[in-house]
Amino acid sequence: MLVSTKWLQDYVETNGMDPAELAEKITRSGIEVDAVINRSEGLKNIVVGYVKEKAKHPEADKLNVCQVDLGEETVQIICGAPNVDEGQKVIVAKPGARLPGGFKIKKAKLRGEESNGMICSLQELGIEGKVVPKAYADGIFVLPEDAVAGEDALAYLGLDDVVLELGLTPNRSDAMSMLGVAYEVGAILSEDVKLPEISYTESSEKAEDYLKLHVEANDLNPLYVAKVVRNIKVAESPLWLQQRLMAAGIRPHNNVVDVTNYVLMEYGQPLHAFDYDRLKTKEIVVRRAAEGQKIQTLDDQERTLQSHHLVITNGEEPVAIAGVMGGANSEVHEGTTTVVIESAYFNPQSIRQSSKDHGLRSDASSRFEKGVDPNRVIPAAERAAQLLADLADGEVLAGSVIFDELDKSPKNVVVSPDFINNRLGMKIPLEDMTNILERLKFDIEAANGMLYVTVPTRRQDITIEEDIVEEVARLYGYDEIPMTLPEGEAVPGGLTPYQAKRRQVRAYMEGAGLYQAITYSLASTETAQQFALKDAPVTELLMPMSEERSTLRQSVIPHLLEAATYNVARKVDSVALYEIGSVFLGTTADELPNEEEHIAAVITGKWVDHSWQGEQKSVDFYVLKGIVEGLFELLGQSNEVSYQKAVIDGLHPGRTAEVLLSGERIGFIGQLHPSEQKARDLKETYVMELDLAKILNVDVEPLLYTAVPRFPSISRDIAMVVDRAQAAGELESVIRKAGGKLLKEVKVFDLYEGEKMEEGKKSVAFSLNYFDPERTLTDDEVVNAHNKVLEALEQAGAQLRV
Repeated sequence: MLVSTKWLQDYVETNGMDPAELAEKITRSGIEVDAVINRSEGLKNIVVGYVKEKAKHPEADKLNVCQVDLGEETVQIICGAPNVDEGQKVIVAKPGARLPGGFKIKKAKLRGEESNGMICSLQELGIEGKVVPKAYADGIFVLPEDAVAGEDALAYLGLDDVVLELGLTPNRSDAMSMLGVAYEVGAILSEDVKLPEISYTESSEKAEDYLKLHVEANDLNPLYVAKVVRNIKVAESPLWLQQRLMAAGIRPHNNVVDVTNYVLMEYGQPLHAFDYDRLKTKEIVVRRAAEGQKIQTLDDQERTLQSHHLVITNGEEPVAIAGVMGGANSEVHEGTTTVVIESAYFNPQSIRQSSKDHGLRSDASSRFEKGVDPNRVIPAAERAAQLLADLADGEVLAGSVIFDELDKSPKNVVVSPDFINNRLGMKIPLEDMTNILERLKFDIEAANGMLYVTVPTRRQDITIEEDIVEEVARLYGYDEIPMTLPEGEAVPGGLTPYQAKRRQVRAYMEGAGLYQAITYSLASTETAQQFALKDAPVTELLMPMSEERSTLRQSVIPHLLEAATYNVARKVDSVALYEIGSVFLGTTADELPNEEEHIAAVITGKWVDHSWQGEQKSVDFYVLKGIVEGLFELLGQSNEVSYQKAVIDGLHPGRTAEVLLSGERIGFIGQLHPSEQKARDLKETYVMELDLAKILNVDVEPLLYTAVPRFPSISRDIAMVVDRAQAAGELESVIRKAGGKLLKEVKVFDLYEGEKMEEGKKSVAFSLNYFDPERTLTDDEVVNAHNKVLEALEQAGAQLRV
């Protein structure tokens, strides 16, 4: 929101306060002022000139030699603007003048002709091209005839002004108008607000005889006001009106459109002007659109409507998308003589949806979707009628055409002074509280130890007791809140068991040689479900920042692969990253998604093997599997974890394994599929992802001290011939189950698939360790236990290799 301080003084007295000081006070009261813009900064020696003569430059077809009266003297200026002409009042930068950017004007010769200054466009004075009237967008600006040659041109242009740029939060929609800001400044400075005086002469003819109104969608449009103004003369707006619109960041068009925009900025109430004759039916019908219906909007785009869009029609076809943009078929033009001024209250959710669907966010829609003041709808229409009568010589027909089912009553909030002070930790006197609320123009009554506050409808953000607390605090002064120590019994802080384990996991991953990454939780629709551990609906954002960030992710891996690709493309050949982050699993119901915490990793390139003199080797499946096994050993879950071969989209079918915890699938480890590696320009790359919440929430028996064994253990090695498809992990499970309590360790130490093996067979060798901590085992006990293992393996289809 851009606020002209000169315009602001029409409504509230600032007592000559420096704009920078005013900005500081506004910021301290809760609305941040992002910038203080001096519109005349860098400008000096800019005056009004009168073009007495114009002649073609003898040596240049596109240049003109102009004789310009500057009041005290007439000088020659060479001008290349296509619209310069005799009899114009123009903006002249005299020799010695400075323009924005430090550009200094000097006397010069252009193609042999002397030039004593420069005739300026608005852009050359630092005004943005997007707000310059289209008639002057490609040339110089022409001042009104009453401008006096030689006088300061900055005053005529309203550039002797300072603009405050407010950074408004969504709840402060009341400050999206000059009157709203005036109420805020009035409360800060303890000044009254002066509302515009509305007075005009009405015609003897009635508006309701010219226009019929039917509101069919009263749930989306509970209040609609139409005023009819005839015999208008569409022309350029007076300079003062153009100045104020440009200061507010709005391009002037003509007096009718400019009046609607002026009232929009003044009251915060969007208006729209229809050409009465172009309506054809002399009727306005507000309804939901027909599915697939078309409308060409004012931006010359044809738009397809949906059945939930609210439209303004002439009873036959749409003439506007309600609250968003008008239609080209009812646009005001130079030949317009009668206009219908629309002022309405539209359902905020309906406008927000229409704006999103059509990709249109206008000054009107941004206000409607936050909720306008219902008690300003009618005054805004009256104000527009007054201005059209004054500036366009219009004749306002008597009365208005109104549909009104809107509750316009203010909200009431009851709060106690003790509640306010307890929340703030202060002792603000009751008198100060009531004074603050009265400065905000809230009606207030103090009785029975309570404050009964009636909140004006312009402040729709005030609904509960805490809102009143905030209003008191910000105007009393956040700086006045004392610094105090907390009261009450002090208790030591600490981490929950889950948090403590998560810190252990993070320390372990970094100790294992991986770097922590933090990536977006948002992904594209195409990648959101890639590598997901569970099958669940995706959750899409209503208003995403981009297509690449439109959907909540269901796996952490895609973003880690993006990070790996980014690093490899910048000559970082070896990448090892991990991330602990959330994934979001949608539900079938219209509810928020379930959020789960996962841990994921990606490794590619070389890996330093610290177990053998720091030797570097290429990453493989077992590097990442070893990291995962170490993690489970750290958490005391090694005996509960198993691995089995898996096929997962995007991963190598022969180098991928599911991770099971107590028989439940909690993740996977695998090599990125060669086609995926090629697409991402990566070498051999391995990834893993685990459901961290399930891992850390497992109850683990506390670690108990085990004495160093005093008795020897006995080892036995066996080699089994099995089918090549047989998983070694399944054989290990058979061995552990059959070995009983004496079998303490089982390890695979060899795999043979050479030429001496039968086709389709392989040899897997295990090392078994038998031990009893209380005594020395006898040979018979070991043989008995070992024979049970061999029998179990034979029953499982394995043959002892001799």
